[in-house]
Amino acid sequence: MQATSQITVYGTSWCPDCRRALRVLDEQKATYRYVNIEEDEAAAEYVMQVNQGNRSVPTIVFPDGSILVEPANAELKQKLV
Repeated sequence: MQATSQITVYGTSWCPDCRRALRVLDEQKATYRYVNIEEDEAAAEYVMQVNQGNRSVPTIVFPDGSILVEPANAELKQKLV
């Protein structure tokens, strides 16, 4: 996956933590791209690569290259400041 100028959120349709993270991003008016790893095999492989073989979601990649995995709301909001 390439670095982009926006946030990329890797998730699944059934994940409550993914929905919660997307809600926080929407509340903070963050621009992001959502990628469902159930529908994108390359994205699923990337998530497993950065999470030591686990399909941990949400995996959120920021433009600076930093990654948050399953962040708490406060942690995600702090990163957006």
